[in-house]
Amino acid sequence: MRFRYSLTTRATPEQAFTAFTDFGERRLDVWQKTLDPAKYEVRERGENWAVVREGSAGVRIWVLLRYEWQPPGTVRWTLLDSDHCAAGRGEVRISPGPDGGSRVDAEIDHRRPRGLRGRAILLAQRLIGPVAFPRMWRAALDRVAAAGG
Repeated sequence: MRFRYSLTTRATPEQAFTAFTDFGERRLDVWQKTLDPAKYEVRERGENWAVVREGSAGVRIWVLLRYEWQPPGTVRWTLLDSDHCAAGRGEVRISPGPDGGSRVDAEIDHRRPRGLRGRAILLAQRLIGPVAFPRMWRAALDRVAAAGG
């Protein structure tokens, strides 16, 4: 399952990049609508990488991702493990947008579902993700811009 989407946000490229690459406690605040604190666990972290377990609230889905980033605006992740999928990767490219904000281009590719449940989750993500993910990400990034951080 591969899908791409783009969004614009009032967050500057620096603010957006920081939002995607900050794996401290602030991450739970920035992504509060999409990240379940009970599933969030930073397992390893380096200067330009992190291995993180994440999941959304209200659903029994989790992923273990290795994030890698390169300033000023590229963030990539590789799926190391999950409860529904055996392989996957993603990428976010952040560039200056209109009116001082940012444009965020994302590509997500999850493959090899695990069982019938995995197939159902990937199908739902393919159908809902291209609409829901940009909305959720824009809202989070716009909150960052409004807070000035």
